[in-house]
Amino acid sequence: MKAPSFTLVQLRYFAAAAELGSMTAAARELVVSQSAVSTAVAQLEKELGVQLLLRHHARGLALTPAGRVFYSELRGFLAHSQELADSATNAGRELVGTLTVGCFDTLAPFWLPHLVARYAEQHPAVSVEALEAQHAALKQSLRSGRCEVALMYAYELDEDFETTRVGSAPPYLLLPPGHRLAHRTHVHLAELAEDPVVMLELPDTSTYFHSLFKEVGVEPRVRHRTAGYETVRSMVAAGHGYAVLNQRPAHSHTYGGGSLVTVALADDFPALDVVAVRMKQARLTRKAEAFVQVCREIGTLMFPGPA
Repeated sequence: MKAPSFTLVQLRYFAAAAELGSMTAAARELVVSQSAVSTAVAQLEKELGVQLLLRHHARGLALTPAGRVFYSELRGFLAHSQELADSATNAGRELVGTLTVGCFDTLAPFWLPHLVARYAEQHPAVSVEALEAQHAALKQSLRSGRCEVALMYAYELDEDFETTRVGSAPPYLLLPPGHRLAHRTHVHLAELAEDPVVMLELPDTSTYFHSLFKEVGVEPRVRHRTAGYETVRSMVAAGHGYAVLNQRPAHSHTYGGGSLVTVALADDFPALDVVAVRMKQARLTRKAEAFVQVCREIGTLMFPGPA
C-alpha cells in the first residue's frame, strides 16, 4: 500500500482552517490567498482519502469525526516540526523561538511576573507570550493548540488533560479591620454564618467557594458578587462583608488605599492545588517542558514544602 504523500504546507493550512473555522480567516492569518488554503486542504483530503472538514456556507467550517482525530494528532506534530527546524538552525545552542502559555486570571498577577523573569534568565532566546483567561477558555486553548501548557487550579479538568502539581493555595478569610473577629488568628467559617459575603463570582471559582460553605453546613448570605479579584478586596475593606480567597497579596492594602485583615480558617479545608496543565496525548516541546520546570521552581519558592 502506497504511503500518503502530503506536504507540511498542506498540514499547516489545514490546521489554520480547522482552528479558525474559516478558509478566509485562515488565509488572512497565513497571509496567503483563500484559494491557496482551499486547494491545499482539498489536496490533503484527496491524498488521505477522507473528508476532514465540512463546509457550511453560512456557518463556516466544522471538523468531521476523522478530522477531529487527525487535527488532535497534527497539533503536536506541527509544534515539533517547528522545534526540529529550530534545533537544526541552532544546533548545540539554547532554546529559541516563541512559547505561548496560558494562565488562569486570578493566578496571573501572582505567578506570571516570576515565571517570565526566571524563564528569561534560563532561556533568553525564547519569547514567552501569556494568554490570561478563565478555566473554560484555557481548556479550549489547550485543545485547539493555541497554547501548549497552562497554569490553572486543579478543578474541573477533564480526562484528556494531564497535570503537574506546582504549588497549593489554602483558602483564608478576608475581613475589614473593624470586624469583631479581626483580632483572631483562626476562625471557623460557621462563625460568620450571619455575616454578609462578598463573593468572587467566576464560573468555576464560585462553585469551589460554595462547596466550602456547604461542607460546614452554612448558606452564605451573599451581598455582592463580582468577577474582579481586587474588587472583592476593596468591597471588604469598605465594610461590605467578608470574603474567602486563596491567593494572598504581599500587602494588606487595596488599590483605593483601604486596609484588610487576613485570618486563617480553622476548618480542615484542603488547599487548592495549582497545576501546570497539558493535553494528555500531546508531547510537549522542549520549550514547554522547560516552562513546566520553571513553574515547579517558582512553586517551591512561593509554597515551601513538597510540590
